[in-house]
Amino acid sequence: MPSPVPATSPGANTPTAGDDPRCIPHKLTAPLPVGDECPYPDYTPEEHSVWRDLFARQTELLPGRAADEFLTGLAALDLDRKNIPALAAVSRRLQAATGWRIARTPGLLDAADFFGYLARRIFPCTDYVRGRHELDYTPAPDCFHDIYGHTPMIMHPRFADFYQKIGQAALACRDAGIMEGLTRIYWFTVEFGLIRNPGGLRIYGNGIISSPAETLHSLTEKVTKHPAVPERIAAQSYDIWHFQDPLFVIESFDALEADFVRWAQAHRLL
Repeated sequence: MPSPVPATSPGANTPTAGDDPRCIPHKLTAPLPVGDECPYPDYTPEEHSVWRDLFARQTELLPGRAADEFLTGLAALDLDRKNIPALAAVSRRLQAATGWRIARTPGLLDAADFFGYLARRIFPCTDYVRGRHELDYTPAPDCFHDIYGHTPMIMHPRFADFYQKIGQAALACRDAGIMEGLTRIYWFTVEFGLIRNPGGLRIYGNGIISSPAETLHSLTEKVTKHPAVPERIAAQSYDIWHFQDPLFVIESFDALEADFVRWAQAHRLL
């Protein structure tokens, strides 16, 4: 099955998300709660069980597949494996590591609102979890994708800086064509990026990491891999309803940030 529509992907703000109300972007009329302001929901035992099962399954799949940097961030976060973590607690760990915080979002955000938070080093994050019938695939955002998939990479200083620069560049963009290219760069890096680690090709994109099927598929010979050149990525369309092909490979997060800054400056976005 293909990966879920990423909760924080601007590419999710499209009609292809279907009729699921969870996939309809929210235009904010008030600020989101941030950090310790985020309340902890009254989760049911079944919701905690879904989190526990997803966590166990991905923990088994990811060694030898996930990027070293992701696994290091995941270990540093020390997420609760048995119960859904509190956003406030995860936010405190992020802030201590890279100066990022978490905001509790009701679901998908309007692109301008979403990028505005990224530009301020705030990650909008859902706090509800998918149903058991959606373990393999969900078209909607949920906290497993957001917390387990996204936050470990935000613990990495260079990726954290790159992520903020995407938000800053998006806010400065006034050209629809360039914005489409920026959205594609987001998709093929933040959501579906690969990196060449010393041990081989590894996954850092959270759209892959939070999807068991995409995790197993992405590193196979069935998927075409290209070097991550921003100009090429910006010209590559994608389809959220199928396995991603092609994928793009970075050599390091230093290179990812430097190449993006070069591309963004060429378009007068940074």
